[in-house]
Amino acid sequence: MQLPTIHGYIDRRILVNFTVTPSAIQPLLPDTFRPKLYKGKAIAGICLIRLKHIKPKGLPDFIGLSSENGAHRIAVEWEEDGVTKEGVYIPRRDTSSRWNVFAGGRFFPGKHHLARFNVKEENGHYHVDFTSSDDTRISIDAGVTNEFPRDSVFETLDNASDFFARGANGYSPNKQHTLDGLRLETYKWEVSPLRMTQVHSSFFENTSLFPVGSVQFDNALLMTRVEHEWHTLKTKG
Repeated sequence: MQLPTIHGYIDRRILVNFTVTPSAIQPLLPDTFRPKLYKGKAIAGICLIRLKHIKPKGLPDFIGLSSENGAHRIAVEWEEDGVTKEGVYIPRRDTSSRWNVFAGGRFFPGKHHLARFNVKEENGHYHVDFTSSDDTRISIDAGVTNEFPRDSVFETLDNASDFFARGANGYSPNKQHTLDGLRLETYKWEVSPLRMTQVHSSFFENTSLFPVGSVQFDNALLMTRVEHEWHTLKTKG
């Protein structure tokens, strides 16, 4: 699948990050990938992102599409042409946009599930929840803060920022059972910490996928008002 360069704006992006026992993550990955570890832990999470003015680069903003979206992400590595590459594997994508559902895996990389989103943002506080067409559920409440959690595996905000900045290449399954790829290029990369007051995910709380004790919330990060581009990557079989 080859698309023109896609341009738009990340109005708000929340990264909710977990540490996971590597043995629990590996069965969820295609054979191409292995989990990228940080201090012996696999890193997975949820990206809750509001996109605005998404359209082929060069076209006016007013024709672009806007949507709320959720993506489950796992940091991965793989070998390609004798070189170790890194990025994220996205086992599922959820969206408020019926167009994204129709186009995903056909004209736009990655199969998407239609979901009902409920979003409230006020005075530095964020609530996001959604329920998808297959009853996958996520709910978070968070507030802006200047303090990065002391018990995070990353220890500092800079360490976390660098780790997630390297996950620009993302692959997700399509309807042909291959992997579509996109590279996210932001015009700036700046994250700030969020203090999470509640987080629930039917995916990460599913003990048939993640045995009790194998997954733990680690930190949450916020990005706002980021101009960006998406570039198509070669499909993986």
